[in-house]
Amino acid sequence: MINRRDFIKSSGLVIGSTAINTPIFGSVAETKKKNIRVGLIGCGGRGTGAVFQALAADPDVQVTALADIFEDNLNNTLSALKQKYGDRITVTEKTSYLGFDAYEKLIKSKVDVVLLCTPPNFRPAHLALAVKHGKHVFCEKPVAVDIPGLHQVEAAIKLAKEKKLCLVSGFCFRYSFPNREIISRVHDGAIGEIKAISSFRHGGELSYKERQPEWNDLAYQLRNWYYYQRYSGDMIVEQTIHSVDYMSWILNNELPQKVTATGGRQSRPWNKYGNVYDHFAVEYEYENGFRSFHFGRQQNGTTPRNTVEAMGTKGYMNVGINTNYEIFGDQPWHNTERLNNMYQTQHDELFKAIKEKQVINDGDFMITSTLMAIWARLSAYSGRTLSYDEVIHSEEVLGPPVEDYHWDMKIDELAIPRPGHYKFT
Repeated sequence: MINRRDFIKSSGLVIGSTAINTPIFGSVAETKKKNIRVGLIGCGGRGTGAVFQALAADPDVQVTALADIFEDNLNNTLSALKQKYGDRITVTEKTSYLGFDAYEKLIKSKVDVVLLCTPPNFRPAHLALAVKHGKHVFCEKPVAVDIPGLHQVEAAIKLAKEKKLCLVSGFCFRYSFPNREIISRVHDGAIGEIKAISSFRHGGELSYKERQPEWNDLAYQLRNWYYYQRYSGDMIVEQTIHSVDYMSWILNNELPQKVTATGGRQSRPWNKYGNVYDHFAVEYEYENGFRSFHFGRQQNGTTPRNTVEAMGTKGYMNVGINTNYEIFGDQPWHNTERLNNMYQTQHDELFKAIKEKQVINDGDFMITSTLMAIWARLSAYSGRTLSYDEVIHSEEVLGPPVEDYHWDMKIDELAIPRPGHYKFT
């Protein structure tokens, strides 16, 4: 069971987003000429991007296996890979895995690194099996959609540490060099004692795939998985969690005492686009009475904003993601360096660590930030202020275990939550 103080003690990463230790075994020379075999689980847009970034990270990377539930996804990714990378793609018919058990077959194949890029409801089981079989992992965010799944991830992260496996998360803001620099300065006291933090992730609605005649109900939902609670955990867990993670990073990944959130569905029709909200507003309250605030929405025709701001006793920090990074006050600073591709940097650092026999593990903040997003969703859905002790014992499971998935199973028919009527469990 996750303990709040254990969370705080184990989540003290300050500079950057990773912990790279001294070499743990072997030598660099031993591995420089060895191919690093990579397998991708989830051949959608994010997965395809991730596998291309893995190949760009190190010339010794070979893609040896692909897995997906949809044959067209797998074939499209494989075709694109072969077109650009040729003989570095050694995927065969035998290592092209299809179906709900495809992840298991890929993990048990001869791969060194697994890229986990499926909808997040599958993440806990996929991560647990990959770690069990000693694979290094790139794991997209979030790592779970409900608290029981998060407990499963916590156990997998503990085992990964014991096995000295590399585990890099999809919390890409922590791999942005300007973000790392400004956070380092804030942690060094550039704005003094922090008094308030706010984050905004305002944007338009996500893409939507119209139903095709050959799709059954489950295929239709999984093609549009981010619109369903079961697969995405709602927008705050699936997308605007990046902003929540940034605020947590500023606070050295400390967990709040309680969370109060609101949310709802204003722009999307109630008879289409699944059962998730299109906006959230959240207050996180900490032990000393300090508060941070997050606002997120997905509504077309609205003013976009993607910012994080921190107010301190000696100044304030203002970040516009991918645009401006500034500190005002006693120790002013603004970024003048060219922005790095944070998505590529994730893979550059992962494969560098693997090549040099070092350990990089993002596990602690993966759990913390996912918990904070799920916590906010549960508060908004229920209309209740929820304490840490309440949320960490939540028994709500949004969908069946991975091993129970099949094409004729019951689909996600959860109602759009109504605060005051939704029952927190």
